[in-house]
Amino acid sequence: METSPAIKGAPKNRKVLRRTLKVKGCSMKYEIKYKPSYSMLVVNLERGEKITAESGAMTYMDPNVEVHTRKREQSLLGSIGLSVLGRQSFWVNDYAANQNPGEVAFVSAPVGDIEMLDIKPAQGYVIQKAAYIASTENVDLDVKWEGFTRGLFGQGLFMIKVTGNGNLFINTFGAIDKHSLQPGQTMIVDNFHLVAFSDTCTYKVTKFGGLKETLLGGEGLVTNITGPGDIYIQTKNLQEFVDWLWTLLEPRVRSRAR
Repeated sequence: METSPAIKGAPKNRKVLRRTLKVKGCSMKYEIKYKPSYSMLVVNLERGEKITAESGAMTYMDPNVEVHTRKREQSLLGSIGLSVLGRQSFWVNDYAANQNPGEVAFVSAPVGDIEMLDIKPAQGYVIQKAAYIASTENVDLDVKWEGFTRGLFGQGLFMIKVTGNGNLFINTFGAIDKHSLQPGQTMIVDNFHLVAFSDTCTYKVTKFGGLKETLLGGEGLVTNITGPGDIYIQTKNLQEFVDWLWTLLEPRVRSRAR
């Protein structure tokens, strides 16, 4: 991992992570720029390499990079389920350097960080559906998993199980706070701060405390996660941010509605 030198006009705390992925016997280079607040993923594709990204995530690309749009799920029903329930796009875009090397960059809608998760046959993750940005080949997003289809995490939150063999890029609202749990160790996480956790963990979604705490404590549902495995938490709560914005906008909306 490298930290780039400061660039004239850029914030002093600007960081760039440069890494190389091992994908199907080749080395895919990528950078995560402007961490941790305004992160942007930049991927350098060599000839024959391909990366898949969420529809609308691309910021720029070289003209020699070819783009192919396809349904996220092979079945139309699966695509509709992901779009309606998970509020994700029907479509994903495959970016390929079929003839010559090229560069492509991606960002997420929330202001925050980007992290790479290494997906292996015995090392998958459960991620919040809105956290997905991009993934390499042979990474599968299972929208038929019960955590998505049944909405086990409540409050409009749907989780997707990620398996396969490759690399997954996720985004957060705010900075990323990672915790590694030992076998039997448990952490209670607010569902709006929960981004991802290892599929080796066990979990249980519960209400926060008793009825009084649930109604008055400012928390809704929480998830008890027990190791072994890793947990990725976002430092900001998008629902709280939206509520705060509404306190500023509501007086103006009401005054114009009169």
